[in-house]
Amino acid sequence: MAIEKQKLILISGIILGVMAIVMTKMYLDQQQQAVQERAKAALANMRSNQTAVLVAKQDIPQGTVIDAQMFDTSIVPNKFVQPQAVTSLDRIAGMITVAPISKGEQISLSKLQPDRRSRSTDLAGVTPAGKRAITIVADNIASLSGMVRPGDYVDVLAIVPIPMQGADGRVTAQTSVIPLFQNVLILAVGQNTGGAVASTGRYSESAPSSASSAGNVLITLALGPQEANLIVFVQEQGKMRLVMRSPADAKVEPMAPASWDTFFNYVMPKQEMAPVVDTNEYIEVLRGLSKERVALSQ
Repeated sequence: MAIEKQKLILISGIILGVMAIVMTKMYLDQQQQAVQERAKAALANMRSNQTAVLVAKQDIPQGTVIDAQMFDTSIVPNKFVQPQAVTSLDRIAGMITVAPISKGEQISLSKLQPDRRSRSTDLAGVTPAGKRAITIVADNIASLSGMVRPGDYVDVLAIVPIPMQGADGRVTAQTSVIPLFQNVLILAVGQNTGGAVASTGRYSESAPSSASSAGNVLITLALGPQEANLIVFVQEQGKMRLVMRSPADAKVEPMAPASWDTFFNYVMPKQEMAPVVDTNEYIEVLRGLSKERVALSQ
């Protein structure tokens, strides 16, 4: 009996020890997960308050044609970002410096202008390396016709029906506006490439009239290979709109799709309502088999 009792105590001790190890591991895992979540939140907050800008790797004299080897990317707090700071090399491809740029200085559009020595009118010649020229018909181009030019930058919005499942299980299509691409270069408007993309757009004094197809002006954009595939898919599924950007704005920021839900949340934000507390006192009055509640007068 004594031996069996010792065995029982030993087994109980082992079980308790294993349980302690398991609980300790669970606690440590929870702590590690909490630390990781806090680190992710801190990183997201830090990123939202910083911007990646281009800075000069060397002194760049006036009259120098822009080359990718001249720049580095630097992460800068938003409050230290210079006016018209360049965040994308695509934005300044083919430009030339109109003022000296010092080593370590942020690249600003105010010190750059198109290189008008380039006069290529060939679409392939004005398509940046790594990009694809894709032509679309934007439904709102009638309102932009005569104002949008090669060399301008736009955002592309897609208007497509999104399948949504309702509470009754039925699937219906809800029209949504999705921010597709931002800071996209316009290569051509109709047949007009503007001589060279870099020598036209908002930097030129005039632009030839653009050609149209069936009353719609065609817009040719510079997109990456995968982006070109996506925009062709969207053209088959819905419509597109173009939104003009400022020449000094190259920032790409997250944007939420727009639908009826986001529309009503914007115009009529949901507010938490305080629960209604009924402060009146009642008494119950029996009238035959019925019961009534009668409020006491204050």
